Amino acid sequence: MIISNCHKIVGGTAEGKILVTTKPINFLAMVNAKNGTISDPLHELYGKSLKGSILILPYAIGSSVGAYVIYSLKEYGNAPSAVVCSRVDITTASGCALANIPVVNLPQGIGLSRLQQGRKARVDADAGTITLAPSQRVD
Repeated sequence: MIISNCHKIVGGTAEGKILVTTKPINFLAMVNAKNGTISDPLHELYGKSLKGSILILPYAIGSSVGAYVIYSLKEYGNAPSAVVCSRVDITTASGCALANIPVVNLPQGIGLSRLQQGRKARVDADAGTITLAPSQRVD
């Protein structure tokens, strides 16, 4: 399955397993850049690693310093391969631009629930596409 008409925020291509959340992420308060995991026990992705994932979230919340956490994730080798948002925010856009992580906005009408946890995907921000592997899960 291919999702087209994604809006490019930061160009590039990347592959990985989908890590999806319906909850916003506060990169400064909820992410441990040194090990690449969600550190907030109240978040649905608590303990999950962002490393090499296609991180799918509605948007980020919190301080603009979160952009430097995204950059730190890249420096520590723990960054997601790409980020997909329902509505990208300045923190995610600037952090991913600094770290050279591809970012796209989903087109209107495509809900986060269509993107299955653990499924392999390829994001081509320049082409505005997300290609989903066949539906078997890859854990």
